[in-house]
Amino acid sequence: MPGQRQTEVAALAAIGMQTRGLAGEANSELLRNIGISAHIDSGKTTLTERILFYTGRINAINEVKGKDPNKGAKMDSMELEREKGITIQSAATYTQWKDTNINIIDTPGHVDFTVEVERALRVLDGAIMVLCSVGGVQSQSITVDRQMKRYNVPRVAFINKLDRMGANPDKVLDAIREKLRLNAAMMQVPIGLEENHDGIVDIVDQVAYTFHGPNGEEVRKGPIPEDLADKVEMRRMELLERLGEVDEEMEEFFLMEEMPEPDALRAAIRRATIANTFVPVFMGSAFKNRGVQPLLDGVENFLPSPLDMKYSYLDLADEEASKPLACDAKAPLVALAFKLEESRFGQLTYVRVYQGSLKRGMFIRNSTTGKRVKLPRVVRMHSEEMEDVDEVGPGEIAALFGIECSSGDTFCDADIKDFNPSMLTMFVPEPVVSLAIKPKDRSDSSGNFGKALQRFQREDPTFRVKVDNESKETIISGMGELHLEVYLERMRREYKVDTIAGMPQVNYRETITQRAEFNYTHKKQSGGSGQFGRVEGYIEPLSEEEIQEGKEFVFLNQMIGNAIPPEYVSSVEKGFQESMEKGVIVGHPLQGVKVVLVDGSAHSVDSNEMAFKLAARGAFRQAVNEAGPVVLEPVMKVEIQVPEEYQGTVVGGINRRRGTILESDMEDDLATIQCEVPLKEMFGYSTEIRSATQAKGEFTMEFKAHEAMPQHEAEELIRKYKEAENDS
Repeated sequence: MPGQRQTEVAALAAIGMQTRGLAGEANSELLRNIGISAHIDSGKTTLTERILFYTGRINAINEVKGKDPNKGAKMDSMELEREKGITIQSAATYTQWKDTNINIIDTPGHVDFTVEVERALRVLDGAIMVLCSVGGVQSQSITVDRQMKRYNVPRVAFINKLDRMGANPDKVLDAIREKLRLNAAMMQVPIGLEENHDGIVDIVDQVAYTFHGPNGEEVRKGPIPEDLADKVEMRRMELLERLGEVDEEMEEFFLMEEMPEPDALRAAIRRATIANTFVPVFMGSAFKNRGVQPLLDGVENFLPSPLDMKYSYLDLADEEASKPLACDAKAPLVALAFKLEESRFGQLTYVRVYQGSLKRGMFIRNSTTGKRVKLPRVVRMHSEEMEDVDEVGPGEIAALFGIECSSGDTFCDADIKDFNPSMLTMFVPEPVVSLAIKPKDRSDSSGNFGKALQRFQREDPTFRVKVDNESKETIISGMGELHLEVYLERMRREYKVDTIAGMPQVNYRETITQRAEFNYTHKKQSGGSGQFGRVEGYIEPLSEEEIQEGKEFVFLNQMIGNAIPPEYVSSVEKGFQESMEKGVIVGHPLQGVKVVLVDGSAHSVDSNEMAFKLAARGAFRQAVNEAGPVVLEPVMKVEIQVPEEYQGTVVGGINRRRGTILESDMEDDLATIQCEVPLKEMFGYSTEIRSATQAKGEFTMEFKAHEAMPQHEAEELIRKYKEAENDS
């Protein structure tokens, strides 16, 4: 009986959960911290819903965007998420499959919320990369893959939606290898596709799985269908060949043309997956309840436990030396705050414990701020629900109440002296779109407008707020139009503040194109001690190598001797760096500049830090005007999918928007167009593509780089900037 089964599984899970938090290596070995990431609309949240159901964590399946807005997917707890049918915030939960405890973070697919994926992968040991069997490797799939590689996160792939018209897992596997350059092989062969999809054949154990019952909870084993025997054998040899490329033991079997025992094959797959040299590929249809349980077996068998991963911290008490972390409950505590949320009880701080244990009532220290605090409450999250626990051990993910901190802060034992660890911070992309906003109710006596902006900034490092010095307007910046729209809607719903928003503004940048020298003296004498500082050198564009390393500003001191006293050199660097904040053409920040200091002079009485900072600012203004300054605009990578009959119309529209078509693929009467378009030209495109394709077209975009703006476009921008300067 399905109901009885759910009750039994839930009871077993509850018994398992009670053992969680008993810190120790045995517990860590049976733990998996995984994220579920993919391109938008690939079925991540639907897959998570099935995982929670099959592990007994929830008793009923709800769809991502059902008829009842109060019954959305468990992990989409925000009302706005259930209405739009998308994931906006990453959500954490935990469950148990057989003997293994699993912490799961379901992340957004839309590129505007990419920081949610970034910070989830920062603290996870493994991941499931979900791919659509029709769409294959899409633009956000490539972004997610890049993020996983940045943090060396091992992953398994899951080709979803095998029930869709046009499903082609073989083509998706080829795209994984070619577009993502991953050494991947299928672990399964599908039994039928599209409306005939009925199950999968396990290549390792050579057994067929079919899924029965109202929700696919009954998994039946059977022999391999005769018509699939040759394909299974071919895929099995291909699996051995791919493993042989990265594993010596499997290479011997492949060269001897022998097939290893299933246990030996599984062990090799696990070794290679954890080493990030191999990606096992699973498949099924989460929506049709097929293939999820074997995927859970893959998570248990192949993804790493915290004990399998090697992490390190920077020791602030030892000149930031890198030191290894031990997944040991008895070692000194090291925990990273990776996500903040506002709840009805105050700030909720999500942490990953890397070493030691977190216990309710213990004193911890924020190594970033040095603040010592008692830990009043520790909880585990199940989407928006909480479960109080007394202790969490190494490798665990939990949430804390009553702790004031910032995202990226490191916590340690308050009572251990000379232990000051700091975890490496995550990569945070720069915002590309800005809006001027103000509350409709000018009085806003409750101050909710300011409270909301303050909270959103703490929660999301890609959401920025500033007040323009000249117009006194409040400017919010983010990763895209949808990103900012969501925050304005959340402000209205959660804080009862209606806002008036201006037109979206593009975050331009400026740079230089040639070398220019400077020799500037700052001198001020007005009675008493004055100010004196002279700096000499040159500025030049950064090299391609430096730009690829992610550098935006480089300062080199090439003075011979101490023409400028050493204590003032840092003030010179600071002066130049502060000058980068406002360019000379359109007032936007500069990037890609190298400053080389070769000489200078100081006065025994009148020289000080401020004098050299002001000298650097003057020198910078002098040199930038002679260094061929240009305006840079953000250019977006855009992927558009439209029916074939609308392809010409869409390409024409992209050309009108100054876009560059990179490639165009056709499959099953569906055209996929890859292009690059300036962000300035993409405003309002969602309306255009809907009307041009009768609402059958869709697109995604993500930031690529800042690139030089055409001169005629830049001149218009410069004219408007000068007019605004004159008016002020």
